[in-house]
Amino acid sequence: MRIWALIKRIYQQMLRDKRTLALLFFAPLLILSLMYFLFNGKDVEPKLGVANVDKELVKVLKDSKINTKHYEKVSDNTVVNDNLDGLLQIDDGKLKLTLKNSDPSSAKALQMKVNQAVAAQAQSKLIDKNMVSLDLMKKNIDIHYVYGSSDTDFFDVLSPILVGFFVFFFVFLISGIGLLKERTTGTLERLMSTPIRRGEIVFSYLVGYGIFAVIQTIIVILYSINVLDVVLVGSIWNVILVNLLLALVALSLGTLLSAFAASEFQMIQFIPIAVIPQVFFSGIFPLEGMADWLQAIGKILPMYYAADALMGVMYKGFSLSEIGSDILALIIFAVIFITLNVFALKKYRTL
Repeated sequence: MRIWALIKRIYQQMLRDKRTLALLFFAPLLILSLMYFLFNGKDVEPKLGVANVDKELVKVLKDSKINTKHYEKVSDNTVVNDNLDGLLQIDDGKLKLTLKNSDPSSAKALQMKVNQAVAAQAQSKLIDKNMVSLDLMKKNIDIHYVYGSSDTDFFDVLSPILVGFFVFFFVFLISGIGLLKERTTGTLERLMSTPIRRGEIVFSYLVGYGIFAVIQTIIVILYSINVLDVVLVGSIWNVILVNLLLALVALSLGTLLSAFAASEFQMIQFIPIAVIPQVFFSGIFPLEGMADWLQAIGKILPMYYAADALMGVMYKGFSLSEIGSDILALIIFAVIFITLNVFALKKYRTL
């Protein structure tokens, strides 16, 4: 009887907690649906520029499901400016393949397809009399990389994203639970009974928790670069700036959502909704293969811009001006969340 009474109490408690029930049944469906669409996205053919290459070879490349684009003249920036995955050209009688290498796995796959196409063509014919044979070229294809090198692996691209994500996740969690504790202990209510303004309270909490967020951010960055030897091509100051802005976004988002949680458990419940989707759209999974509507969702999440900026600085060596749009997006997110924080405090005081 006592066991049944305890079971009945738990059952009734769960029924009263509508948010927990919704999360229990809805969140797994949401995550599974996202993963389904991510892993069943459309196949994207690699984009390869060709210049002064035999037409028969180009035909073989197209048959290998490579989207080719012909160029009369090329420059050192053609791959980046035209957003190509690679550029194949004949330079001084040799085939030269320049790979963008934004995604090492895709770059190696493209390189393998090009090698196979050259090998197949070499068995059938020679290039016209003014050029050397393809059989000789396939043994002497010069490989160049816009970003990284032949030793670059997927973790070199993934590590900048992970650095940003861990900063975002822990700042979000700690700030949200911290402010929630202020509410549950009555500290926030006592503050709201004083003449202090809502904006002053939000600013104070952001600065207070922000100091620790800054310390945590710097520790994570220095540890990743100096101890784990995470790739860093650009300026470390730009890396710190992006992560600090991301921490501010996470801090303001965490404090905002904590206003709608009644306990630490409910705060944790926001993770599948507010945090996990950030992983899917941060660049860990190729965005090009997603449906257009999924890509649109990714562009309204802060981690999308933070990951793009961090990968640009740490892996590609971008300058501050080249990541300016990502920084602006993070600032806009922070301003929106901070403003919403002020309005969220209205539920505790109307003045």
